[in-house]
Amino acid sequence: MLVTEFSTDVVAAPERFALWTEATEQSHMRNWLHSNNRTDFRARMRGLDLREVQAAALAYPHLEIARTTKLIRQSDPEVYQINYFAGGQGILSLDRRDTALSTGDLVVLDSSRPFRGNVHADPGRWSHVTMQCPRGLLPLPEKTVQRLLAVPISGRSGMGGVFARWLADLNARAGEFTPADVSTLTSVTLDLLASTLARFLEAEEALTPEARRTALRARINTFVEQHLADPAMTPQTIADAHHISLRHLQQLLAEDGTSPAAWIRHRRLEGCRLDLANPHLHTRPIQAITARWGFTDPKHFSRLFRATYGIPPRDYRDQSREACANRHQPCAD
Repeated sequence: MLVTEFSTDVVAAPERFALWTEATEQSHMRNWLHSNNRTDFRARMRGLDLREVQAAALAYPHLEIARTTKLIRQSDPEVYQINYFAGGQGILSLDRRDTALSTGDLVVLDSSRPFRGNVHADPGRWSHVTMQCPRGLLPLPEKTVQRLLAVPISGRSGMGGVFARWLADLNARAGEFTPADVSTLTSVTLDLLASTLARFLEAEEALTPEARRTALRARINTFVEQHLADPAMTPQTIADAHHISLRHLQQLLAEDGTSPAAWIRHRRLEGCRLDLANPHLHTRPIQAITARWGFTDPKHFSRLFRATYGIPPRDYRDQSREACANRHQPCAD
């Protein structure tokens, strides 16, 4: 499921703020929260799961937010969070510096840096849209992004306006997307964000080849994992999906000592091996498992499996079943 909808109206008024706190801890980096409206906290959230990138639209009346050093020590997902203020206004404090934010502003935060915020908004409309992504996926040097933390970036015009409208469209059209769209949406979102930040700094040169290559490889990894079940996925389709040549893709994987075809084959075989060892799938036909991972020829799969693991797939499943029985307890999935 790509889209999740949440509202505090599902519980009684005294329980709404606690429910909101619990829900946002699951969808965002963990923060300390407080509100002047705790006795009847009416709020909504619409989340869009793009695997590596998480986007969410939020509507609430008032929130005080603090990402403390203690919380960072307890758990740090090492992500950037980008907030687009679609409505309302607030104060953001980072490194003892207060920054005023208003409707139309974009601001970047780092889960590894403490900050505080105080936001007043209209619960009847989407207050702002957030986006979270692992720091390593953004094709900009970390020192460049650090210069922009808690700095207001206009989302009213220019590249900031383009990115703000993109975030707003992600929210408005969230229900239209399918899993097949995830890779493209992730790639476009990261590219627009990087271009927005670089343009704001007038530092397009900060998009180094190394950073671009790292981000591209991460996007390719995600794409392949999502399409392993599709027998039509080939090295050429991967290259086409990321607007690069097949030779470029081959060069990227050669750095890891493999080739596109070998990498796809390895990931599919590993998926089959894990399913064959899964006690909950012992009654599922082997052919159904292989089809789930993109293999269309059972004999070809059997030869590949034996060549890779030194044992036929049926024997591997029997050994796994016997090992579970000998332990006299359920095996882990």
